[in-house]
Amino acid sequence: MVSMGVLLKGSVARLVTLSGTREGHVLVGERQHKLELPHNPTQADVEVFVRAFKACCSDLGVDVVSINKRATSGQGAGGPATFLTEGILLATSACPVAAVHSATIRATDRRFAGLKCVRPATNELGIAYDLAFEGLK
Repeated sequence: MVSMGVLLKGSVARLVTLSGTREGHVLVGERQHKLELPHNPTQADVEVFVRAFKACCSDLGVDVVSINKRATSGQGAGGPATFLTEGILLATSACPVAAVHSATIRATDRRFAGLKCVRPATNELGIAYDLAFEGLK
């Protein structure tokens, strides 16, 4: 199984792809991807973003995409750029997209922290890795 974790933060989508199972998985591709929409995107900008995302999924053979669930109210609620990017991914992804809550990631980390052997050191890529890990069976 190939699972892609997508961390949505503003108009930036950080992508990490894992292949295998929770017990034994590897990072797919030698580098992680970063897709970005410009502020106030045009229809052409969105088309470029969608083509890049679909090409990445196709090249890596992605089976499932996991995105971070946006906060909808309160302090730290997702902004309009995150909302736009989430909508684009939900509407155009050829494979299933699951929204994962941060509490789910923390619970999984408590139970399976020892299995997360190839987690990137940087914060954003680490969260994208956690999202991809959630998609693995």
